Amino acid sequence: MSDVLLQVRELKKYFPVQKKWFQPASVVKAVDGVSFSIRRGETLGLVGESGCGKSTTGRVILHLLPPTGGEVLYKGKHLTNLSAAELRGLRKELQIVFQDPYASLDPRMKIRDILQEPLEIHGIGSRQERLKKVEEILEIVGLGGHYANRYPHEFSGGQRQRIGIARSLILRPSLIVADEPVSALDVSIQSQILNLLQDLQEQFGLTYLFISHDLSVVKHISDRVGVMYLGRLVELAPKESLYASPAHPYTQALLSAAPVANPDAKRQRIILTGDVPNPAHPPAGCAFHTRCPHAMETCKVVRPTLKAVDGHEHFVACHLHGE
Repeated sequence: MSDVLLQVRELKKYFPVQKKWFQPASVVKAVDGVSFSIRRGETLGLVGESGCGKSTTGRVILHLLPPTGGEVLYKGKHLTNLSAAELRGLRKELQIVFQDPYASLDPRMKIRDILQEPLEIHGIGSRQERLKKVEEILEIVGLGGHYANRYPHEFSGGQRQRIGIARSLILRPSLIVADEPVSALDVSIQSQILNLLQDLQEQFGLTYLFISHDLSVVKHISDRVGVMYLGRLVELAPKESLYASPAHPYTQALLSAAPVANPDAKRQRIILTGDVPNPAHPPAGCAFHTRCPHAMETCKVVRPTLKAVDGHEHFVACHLHGE
C-alpha cells in the first residue's frame, strides 16, 4: 500500500433539512459511506447523475466541507484529526479545479494577483520571485506571461479554465480534485483542456480525482472509474473492465445511454423507470432497487457492500453478484 496517496474510508456528509410544522427533522445523505483509494500518479474518475454526491465527495476530501463521518487519509495521515494550522500547511499539496471558469475567478483581480495569492498565503518567495512563478505557470498552461496584467473578463471560457488550472498548480500539489472541469466548455475546447491535464500529470507527477457526469470524458482521462448513485459507490473498476463488462445494473444503464461515434452501431438501450429517490428519505436496502429491472426481495432490505467480481480490482455493490 506504499503507493497509495489517498484513502477514503466510509466517508459521510449529511446536510440537515429545516424542520417544518408537523414534520420530523431529517438530513440529506449527500455522501453515505463512500470508500476508495487513489494511487500516486493515478487518475480516478468519479461519475454519476447530477445530485449523486460526487462533487460533495471531492469537497469533503479537501475539507472544504467538514465530514459528518468516516476518515480521509493522505500519505497515511488522518486529515480529520489535524488542527486548522496543520491542515493549512497541507493545503499546498491538495488543490481543486472548479467547474465554472466564470464564477471561480474574482472579476476585480488581475490574473497576476489571482495566481500570486496562494504563494502569498503560504509565504513563498519575494514579490519578484512570485511574479516570475506567475509568468512561468501561465506559459506552462498554454498562455503567455503577458496575460498576467489582464482581468478575467478579457478571457474566453477555455482560457479562464487554464488560469484556474494554473492557480491549482502554482503550489506544486500532489493531488488535484478536478470537479467537472470541462462541463462548461465547448467540445473542441474540452479536448484541449483534457490533453493539458494529461500533459501536466506526466510533467509534474500529479494525482487526480476527476469528477464528471460525461462517460466519454471519464473514459478518456481515467485509469479507474467509480460510479456513484444517491451518495453511495455502486461500482469501482479499471476503466477497461468497467466499460467492457459493467457489473451493476445502474452502470449498465448509464453506458447504454452514452452516445457513440458510429451511427451504424447497434446496442440495447436500457430505460430506467421511476425517478431518483429523495436523498432525505432514501429507500432501505439497495438505494437503486426502486428503479432496478432486476430487483429482488433482499434488495429492498439488505444494503449491498462492495465485493470483488471478475478479478480483484473490479468491485460492485449488488446482490446479483453473490459472495
